[in-house]
Amino acid sequence: MYAARPLSPVPSSNPSKHPHAALYARVGVETGVGSASPHQLVGMLFDGFSVAVASARSALAAGDVQAKCTAINRALRIVDEGLKASLDPAGGALARDLDELYAYIVMRLTQANLGNDPQRLDECLALMQPLREAWAAIGPAVATRPA
Repeated sequence: MYAARPLSPVPSSNPSKHPHAALYARVGVETGVGSASPHQLVGMLFDGFSVAVASARSALAAGDVQAKCTAINRALRIVDEGLKASLDPAGGALARDLDELYAYIVMRLTQANLGNDPQRLDECLALMQPLREAWAAIGPAVATRPA
């Protein structure tokens, strides 16, 4: 049986600005996850990746090393434990190509973190954006497909 765990706020580079905003956002995400289709869950991973990389870029610009590392680690986990882990090996060449792309993105995110390099973060976003858009575009076809 699933045991509920206490919610903790998502780390923020400025928690004093809106101390409960992160908690409310997390509740919204967790509620959405519970009612989402598998297609919507992958879309949420793409969205979360974009938000995490944008947060890392902002933290880097602000000189907030801890927030940068937290955001990049979140993006890394989304790619490795979410997108990459959800690939179906029976997907053939497409699954292999995506696996290789995700491995490259993980490498570039790690390099961006170690080198404080916003261009590498931008590269990762640019590589992921077409996948995010394609995934969103097939949403209506997936929603109308019989189970």
